[in-house]
Amino acid sequence: MMMIKKAIVFLIAMAAATVAVAQGLDVNSRGTSSKNDRENEKIFAVNKLPGYIVFIPFGGAGSGFYVWVNGNKPAETPGDLTTWIFPQEGFRDRYTLERVVALSRHNIRSPLSGGGSVLSRITPHNWFDWTSAPGELSLKGGALETMMGQFFRQWLVSEGLMTENEIPSEGATRFYANSMQRTIATAQYFSSGMLPIANVKVERHYPLGTMDPVFNPRLTNIDDAFREKAMTQIKAMGGKEGLKGVASKLAPNFAVLEKVLDIRRSPAAANDTLFFRTDDLEIKLEEGKEPAMTGGFKMANSASDAMTLQYYEAPTETSAAFGHDFSVSEWESVAGIKDWYGDVLFTAPAVAVNVSRPLLETMLSEMREKGRKFSFLCGHDSNIASVLAALDAEDYSLPDAIEKKTPIGSKLMVTLWDGKDGGRYAGLFLVYETPSQLRSMPMLGPGETPVAFPVSLKGLKANPDGLYRLSDLEGRFERAINEY
Repeated sequence: MMMIKKAIVFLIAMAAATVAVAQGLDVNSRGTSSKNDRENEKIFAVNKLPGYIVFIPFGGAGSGFYVWVNGNKPAETPGDLTTWIFPQEGFRDRYTLERVVALSRHNIRSPLSGGGSVLSRITPHNWFDWTSAPGELSLKGGALETMMGQFFRQWLVSEGLMTENEIPSEGATRFYANSMQRTIATAQYFSSGMLPIANVKVERHYPLGTMDPVFNPRLTNIDDAFREKAMTQIKAMGGKEGLKGVASKLAPNFAVLEKVLDIRRSPAAANDTLFFRTDDLEIKLEEGKEPAMTGGFKMANSASDAMTLQYYEAPTETSAAFGHDFSVSEWESVAGIKDWYGDVLFTAPAVAVNVSRPLLETMLSEMREKGRKFSFLCGHDSNIASVLAALDAEDYSLPDAIEKKTPIGSKLMVTLWDGKDGGRYAGLFLVYETPSQLRSMPMLGPGETPVAFPVSLKGLKANPDGLYRLSDLEGRFERAINEY
């Protein structure tokens, strides 16, 4: 009789597995299956036989039944993520991960300006009803960051840098955030996902809402000679037209933004604001303040920022675009405005080494701190942009992203490796979730990883495995710090 029961269960399980294969799914070694179509995803779970509980799904998500097969259930092991950033064969035979230093942008927040601001006047439509106060992390942003922390835990366990339920020893980890709600909350959510039983305390040095000088991209110790040098570099971004060209090159992007906003039907249209001007750009470089701009470009940036965030949060892409049927390229055009805004203000070489110096010093210190295994520094897109510019990174455009430079929740990750040859090495990556992952929120893991985009530095040669000598990378940090 027992053999008959086992045979029946086996046939049912195999039938479910056959359905999974028929649906175009991959049945892996642990019996789970997945399909990379998150809009209509169905999960089939068929555990290996014999010897333990088997779940056979039917109908909608979560529907099905359990069958007990007599015996001992084998222990499950986390999926292998050791090939996530370095998939080449034999890499783990040559290197061991020593530590990770991550400079993170906060996750999804509400727009910086709320009701009654310019945003409400440049469109006849109602903006998304946010779950947080202006400028604060949204509920979805917190959930996404927790999931990213969980993914990092899986990866670091796979690499052997930490255990599944790690409670770090004193000084082994550091979670340090700018003293803004969105950065503190991002660090807290990430730490909860990565170290769920460690009760991590996020380090901050100033009252809530006060910019920490380490993360504040403000100009310091500048004079007229600095302003002249910086403005020359900024004007060069506009080509032959100089400063005028800086904004006018975005005219096609502005046109797409004006279309999605329906700006010609907006309250602002009554005051002759029918488009975003490109001929009134002014740049301000003042002691103790962030680089700033005035003019139509600044207004367009505020709208671009709000539209990009709404794209990630709104229930459908159509509702995010105020009823318009927007293509990916059009979303890239909208987000490209805020990308260029950040480049203009924070990546001119003279500006970058000035505003990023405190973070460069902090990151270098974390790379050298004795006993440290993991560092998480949470700030803003301007922090990542200026640090990369100060390190003289090669120009890049991120794949599978509408924000091509510093996507929401992205992390500049420095990985340090001990080589079996006795050397010490480092790799640089920008880690981020794709627009589809940000919108649909799939669980991250071996079959659903965030993007890890390798960052290249001008003048530094990586070895065949894509790693720099640690001493060379430290030298690049020191050079940028000394250029201040």
